[in-house]
Amino acid sequence: MITAIAIDDEPMALEVVKAHAKKVSLIDLKATFVNVFEALEYLKNESIDLVFLDINMPDISGLDFSQLLPKNCQVIFTTAYSQYAVDAFNLNATDYLVKPFDLLRFTKACQKASDSLQKDEVKKEFLMVKDGYDVVKITLTDILYIQSEGNYLTIKETDRKTITRMTMSEAVETLSGSGFMKVHKSYVVNLRKIKKIERHQVTLSDKDQVPIAPNYHPELLEELKKLG
Repeated sequence: MITAIAIDDEPMALEVVKAHAKKVSLIDLKATFVNVFEALEYLKNESIDLVFLDINMPDISGLDFSQLLPKNCQVIFTTAYSQYAVDAFNLNATDYLVKPFDLLRFTKACQKASDSLQKDEVKKEFLMVKDGYDVVKITLTDILYIQSEGNYLTIKETDRKTITRMTMSEAVETLSGSGFMKVHKSYVVNLRKIKKIERHQVTLSDKDQVPIAPNYHPELLEELKKLG
């Protein structure tokens, strides 16, 4: 399923996207925003596959905002103006919906995003990260969890810890689709290493437990079902 958000300074336009998204099984619309800066704050901590994005907005245009998004994030522009289409596609937009658009046209755009994401998905087997002056190769299957501390991450394997300069949002983006999940604002876990889930923590080994935020419980259980 494609995780998505929608950004538009007109609340009624967001309601249309919400209504359509509920009817398209490909889309999991996580949040909507009338303020682009609130959307940017959200994207610092959450990994999103797709953004439905208006163009004419008061603080920053959708065309400019799209260039602030992670490289692998798809964009479908939703606008009342057709004259920006060329600019949008020059920015590698997945699709361009001119308001008012119906459910069929919306669904076709979502399918294009899904096809593009599947095509771009590459199986990741390892990370190459800097640890001080060294470059360290870390096999993904050996990782137990990743902990965020400011702009640094601690990558914990069974017998090794590696500290590297990277933000949590960058880690979530890099590991997307590789069997890892954020369970707390400061922790990402390897789903295949989970031995026990308790109310406030996840056990990964006899010596390794990490906290879990209550709002992540349902999603974690769903992700584990998919692996099973």
